Amino acid sequence: MSAIVIRPYSDRDWPAIARIHDAARLDELRGSAGVDAFRTLAQTADAEGLFDGCLWVAEIDASVVGFVALGEDEITWLYVDPRRYRRGVGRALLRHALSAAGPRVEVTVLDGNPAALALYESEGFTVTQTRTGRLAGNEAFPATGHVMHHETTGSAPA
Repeated sequence: MSAIVIRPYSDRDWPAIARIHDAARLDELRGSAGVDAFRTLAQTADAEGLFDGCLWVAEIDASVVGFVALGEDEITWLYVDPRRYRRGVGRALLRHALSAAGPRVEVTVLDGNPAALALYESEGFTVTQTRTGRLAGNEAFPATGHVMHHETTGSAPA
């Protein structure tokens, strides 16, 4: 496989990240709140703060294959093109976000998304709380989320 390149988002990436989100979000919802809760990226990006922090895209051979957003030490979005699942794209995006974050990073993973849970756990995140409430972005649907934290231990040598 070609190298994964991670770079800052630009406006020209919108069609690609919208397509990626809309395909991958359906996969995410199938095991959790259900596909009836689906809303497109165009419907949710502004209200859910996609552009409020840092936003990066992953490219392979100059094609956008995933994206991650980091806001105030919280990973708020991480989606990979379903055709690129299990090829290291999500891990590369996660590691990039962690490298830009502070010592404590939070993410919430929907219950019923074992692949995401396994990815975060494999990178040192631990579940610190499980909450049941309303699905962010489509509050008409109930959802359960696992709040996870990653803490960087130690400090750089002086």
